[in-house]
Amino acid sequence: MDRFTGRRLTGLDHVKQSVADILTTPLGTRLERRTYGSLLPSLIDQPDNAHTRLRTYAAIASALMKWEPRLRVTRVGISNGALPGQATVHLQGEYLGQAVNLSAALQLRGAA
Repeated sequence: MDRFTGRRLTGLDHVKQSVADILTTPLGTRLERRTYGSLLPSLIDQPDNAHTRLRTYAAIASALMKWEPRLRVTRVGISNGALPGQATVHLQGEYLGQAVNLSAALQLRGAA
């Protein structure tokens, strides 16, 4: 179900929404599923350097490997969004045996 419209989501659209939910959910915040989410929110305000970028890519890849089994990620990228507090995750991988390119816009919590 689309979190904004309530309409039914299927296929790659559902995966895209799932990716955004997984990546923006801090670990330990989901009741009854404390390991759900990613380390990505904890990397906000870290220095913009090679070490943090590597940690960001690892946080994205490991969370999706654990929580989104329909998608096999082969490449991760991230870019700034149009507004402060926004980012876009760019993924390459396989979905149902087909090569896919997927982008998911993320609104990081606490951003205006």
